Amino acid sequence: MHGEPIIAVKPISNGISLLIWQHVRIRVLFFGVLHDIVGLREDSLDFPGETLLGAVFEHYAARFPRFRAMSGSVVLALNQQFSPPSAALSDGDEVAFLPPVSGGSGRFTQQIIDPAGHVFAITRDPIDGAQLARRLLRGEDGAFVNFEGVARNNTKGRATRYLDYECYEPMAVKMMAQIGVEIANSYDISRIGMIHRLGRIEIGETSVAVVVTAPHRKPAFEAALDGINRLKRLVPVWKKEYFVDGEVWVDGEWDDSVVKAHS
Repeated sequence: MHGEPIIAVKPISNGISLLIWQHVRIRVLFFGVLHDIVGLREDSLDFPGETLLGAVFEHYAARFPRFRAMSGSVVLALNQQFSPPSAALSDGDEVAFLPPVSGGSGRFTQQIIDPAGHVFAITRDPIDGAQLARRLLRGEDGAFVNFEGVARNNTKGRATRYLDYECYEPMAVKMMAQIGVEIANSYDISRIGMIHRLGRIEIGETSVAVVVTAPHRKPAFEAALDGINRLKRLVPVWKKEYFVDGEVWVDGEWDDSVVKAHS
């Protein structure tokens, strides 16, 4: 957007005034189906000073009807934090448009290990949930639960060739860590680990793993289930499914807490 910037008049001396052009330049990121709609993964915009986050959405909604049609499900992020449309923009901010989320042993592109030993990571390599469990286990643990989501060969009978995942990586790993620590404080468990894989996932390969260690099995099962359910509704990850006869971004939905807090 290249609208006219706000001009501030600053008096100096001898009746002379200095005109100051005030504007903010922001970086805009698009994920999932939104970058297909806009045709960009990243953009750069100049706005007048004192502009609100909602104006960025309106800029693209005015140009792309499909973008506006998704207004009820798209969530906004400002500098890797969920933010309402009323948030004020500053020069150099990073804005991300996040469509509804789709519900290892290799290198991690993002990783957080907190002081308690919980592990949260993003990778493009195969995930080894059992190895993660061995990393998390402590002597007092009597059980671990390893949940792994894997790519299946069909959706409602339609043959699937493979899946492709993408995410807002810095924000995704922070959200995983936030979810994991909250779960660790809510259940009688020792440690929790979450790893999500990005890129192409073949049929039968693991896309996500949630591993929980605990002295006893019941809280480990409960925490793992809560972990994957919250991850699928809160972490900005998107899935594209490739069929024999086409491809589609998989529809999902944000957790109600996100929608209510940022509407």
